[in-house]
Amino acid sequence: MTAALPKHIEAASPHVMNTYGRLPIALDHGQGCRVWDVNGKAYLDALGGIAVNTLGHNHPKLVPALQEQITKLIHTSNYYHVPLQEALAAKLVELSGLENVFFCSTGLEANEAALKLARKFGHDKGIERPEIVVYEKAFHGRSIATLSATGNPKVQAGFGPLVEGFIRVPLNNMDALKAATANNPNVVAVFFEAIQGEGGINSMKDEYLREVRALCDERDWLLMIDEVQCGMGRTGKWFAHQWAGIKPDVMPLAKGLGSGVPVGAVVAGPKAARIFSPGNHGSTFGGNPLAMRAGVETLRIMEEEGLLANAVKVGDHLRAALASGLAGEKGLKEIRGRGLMLGIELTVPCGELLGRAAENGLLLSVTADTVIRLVPSLTMTTAEADEAVAILVPLIKQLLKEKNA
Repeated sequence: MTAALPKHIEAASPHVMNTYGRLPIALDHGQGCRVWDVNGKAYLDALGGIAVNTLGHNHPKLVPALQEQITKLIHTSNYYHVPLQEALAAKLVELSGLENVFFCSTGLEANEAALKLARKFGHDKGIERPEIVVYEKAFHGRSIATLSATGNPKVQAGFGPLVEGFIRVPLNNMDALKAATANNPNVVAVFFEAIQGEGGINSMKDEYLREVRALCDERDWLLMIDEVQCGMGRTGKWFAHQWAGIKPDVMPLAKGLGSGVPVGAVVAGPKAARIFSPGNHGSTFGGNPLAMRAGVETLRIMEEEGLLANAVKVGDHLRAALASGLAGEKGLKEIRGRGLMLGIELTVPCGELLGRAAENGLLLSVTADTVIRLVPSLTMTTAEADEAVAILVPLIKQLLKEKNA
């Protein structure tokens, strides 16, 4: 006689290293902006794998393309030409107006490559100890170099000594940038996120971006814009800096580029396109045929389905609905962001909202302690945005009531 199956499957990973503060949820499958856990509970996914699942889950055009690619080639090596690399690189060059692309697998790798480009740029000019300007509240990754560029003491704690060669400045303050770099011949680059993700959905102002572009031109520095989280159509432009009408010299990408398949890239303009030569940098998995097919198909589907326009439409609708629902709440500090990259900042810590929202069927994240982050798939509809608001607004109000009691 077959034993009865358990009524509830516990979500646990006792043999996995404990590096994440996980919720007691194990997801099983998804469709569009909705996912189901191993016990059959449904959730509206307003996190999108942290801005990764551009096309949502189980997209009817992406899945067959990836299945076909798996029957052909998953991985070869960069000893050989990979035609899909050229196809994806050509499309990224077209969309960005830049010149060429290096492929890797993650945002961390892309940012690490950008830092290496900046250092070699300096060494090629005869600068022995190049320095790079970075920003407060920034997050560029968890390797030792990208951790050193990151502006979060909490994630840096316990991993010193950090890598030298970084000058840290506040956001949107040109006077501070000029003062921090005055009479310093070792500066080679300015490096920042157009919209900080982990730092709390903090945007660089369009006018500030134009001023930094001009300063980099004046002083022969590289302008390096980290578009790992805010790029790939999330704000309604292909890349968030395009709202300011500028071009960077170096642009790291990842997250949404492969709709869940790991793809990282560094797109370079004329000033940086030929800094690396054979042997200077590489990646075992970077640019493999499966990842490149995911990138090519993601961009094609985004164009076919008008997902940049959808990000603006649904993002504006979501932001307006949140503002209306939370109007008059004393604990609401600000709703900010662009397109489908939104942050709701409260005056109190709100980490417990992760669990409470999940219990009510909504997936999201909290970053910088007090900021609720919404980065859903770019396929989200206005009806799904309304559903998210209907769940989230009462939870925020209840939390603020408790915290301010």
